[in-house]
Amino acid sequence: MIEIVGREALLRKRKRAEFSDEEVATVRKIITSVKEEGDQALVAFTKQFDGVELDSLHVEEAELAEAVQAVEPKLMTALRHAAERIRRFHEKQLTASWIMEEADGTILGQRVHPLERVGVYVPGGRAVYPSTVLMNVIPAVVAGVKEVVMVTPPQPDGSIPAATLAAATVAGVNQVVKVGGAQAVAALAYGTASVPKVDKIVGPGNRFVALAKQLVFGEVDIDSVAGPSEIVVITDETADPVFVAADLLSQAEHGEDSSAILITTSADLATNVQTEVARQCKRLERGRIAQTALEKYGAITVVGDLQEATELSNQLAPEHLELMVADPWGLLGRIRHAGAVFLGPYSTEPLGDYVAGPNHVLPTAGTARFFSPLGVDHFLKKSSLLCYGKEALLRDGPQAMALAEAEGLGAHAAAIRVRLEREGAKGR
Repeated sequence: MIEIVGREALLRKRKRAEFSDEEVATVRKIITSVKEEGDQALVAFTKQFDGVELDSLHVEEAELAEAVQAVEPKLMTALRHAAERIRRFHEKQLTASWIMEEADGTILGQRVHPLERVGVYVPGGRAVYPSTVLMNVIPAVVAGVKEVVMVTPPQPDGSIPAATLAAATVAGVNQVVKVGGAQAVAALAYGTASVPKVDKIVGPGNRFVALAKQLVFGEVDIDSVAGPSEIVVITDETADPVFVAADLLSQAEHGEDSSAILITTSADLATNVQTEVARQCKRLERGRIAQTALEKYGAITVVGDLQEATELSNQLAPEHLELMVADPWGLLGRIRHAGAVFLGPYSTEPLGDYVAGPNHVLPTAGTARFFSPLGVDHFLKKSSLLCYGKEALLRDGPQAMALAEAEGLGAHAAAIRVRLEREGAKGR
């Protein structure tokens, strides 16, 4: 099921998002149709792809209220508990505007503004992902975004799952649109009569959603082009093979293209985990999916020591990294690239997916080398402030002119020169 392989074979297990020419052409056609036909295209594509003929694209307030009442109290309690922890964590990320004044009166600074309107894509249809709603919406609300528009595909009866709508209410969504797929991304990017144009689109989706986000980038901002879910677990001989196997399977069940990798210093543990994965997989409802993922993109490799283990993990730059070793905090300093790091045997990755507080929208496919988890900063923009007085102009003007002239930009130099001459100073 999950093979024990060497280092080079392990590195070949990495999965990257790639799109065919046919997929690109299809999504471009959908985007163009939405740009040109607006709501009419959204209704047509929803009927074509989801088998649903919509009378209205919007979820009404009454429908949201009914969803909250329909959800089991146990789930509502969990949603509110998770939302509070997510909100509390992300409030720590808030960045304030600042100003500094120099001795000569020059004032420099930075103003921080939230984006005005953000679109959140939530996978739907027969699937239910309330955690996705919380993780994508709450950082935007904490940042101060004025309007959050959520798009999600309808179920066969034209409704949206009650759990999804309840999460939207808890998180603070302003409006919910019953549209999914590439057409929903296009609607958010360009706007229609029913769907307002947004400044940024965040949230996961299928291949066509990911590709649509990539193609509309520039018209709007996006969070990232997310790839399949992935986990790396580093262990020594102290790890519990039952825990390790369970955590590998927790990511493998996401989809057949998910990646689950164990890097261990113990050959005995490697064998025990291999056996335990096979045993646990048989009991899972999504066991067949997990098994396929492990066969294609799962692997176990035995390394000489933890230094080698961290070097290999840094090469992979995984979305999720678990450190199940005797001294996880001692090992943390060697980790340079990972979307989220889970330390110790009780910090299982699914806690991060739901209730811990840090965002579960993480860089995939090795992009943790340069991308960060979704957070409040993704919903903020910054403007620089510059206020020069006469003394500062006299001090810096000649240097700025020298640089402008070196670059052949005479008008730049002239804009400074006329001010220096007005003040009776020479430009050189």
